[in-house]
Order: sequence, then C-alpha cells, then structure tokens
Amino acid sequence: MAKRTTLYRYLTGPDDASFCHRVSEALSRGWSLYGQPTLTFDASQGRVICGQAIIKDVDEPYSPELKLSEQ
Repeated sequence: MAKRTTLYRYLTGPDDASFCHRVSEALSRGWSLYGQPTLTFDASQGRVICGQAIIKDVDEPYSPELKLSEQ
C-alpha cells in the first residue's frame, strides 16, 4: 500500500483572468485551496501580483522528482 502524501504548491501571477484560470484548473484537478490568497504590488511592473497556496493528497510517497504541475 502506497503512503498517502500531501503535496503543496504556491501559485503566483498577475491579478488577471489567466491567474484565476490557473487556480480554477488546479481545483478541477483535485487540488484544494490552502489559506487565504495574497496580493502584493510590483512597482517596477506597475501591477498587482496574486498568490494562492493549494494542496492535494496523493497515494504515493513524496519525491523531489514529482512534477507538481502534472499532479
């Protein structure tokens, strides 16, 4: 029996529809929101940057070789 592991990712990007689509895609693949979203202002680019932590439980042991974006 494989060990159950919780994976963690932190998504970041400009505060626009593409960021929302990335988070929505992750949710549709079984990831769950973890904590509150974050916002910061990138003065050099003149835009707001969003961040959202997500987690997912998988039935395999953790390995640094795991490609989190493919889970």
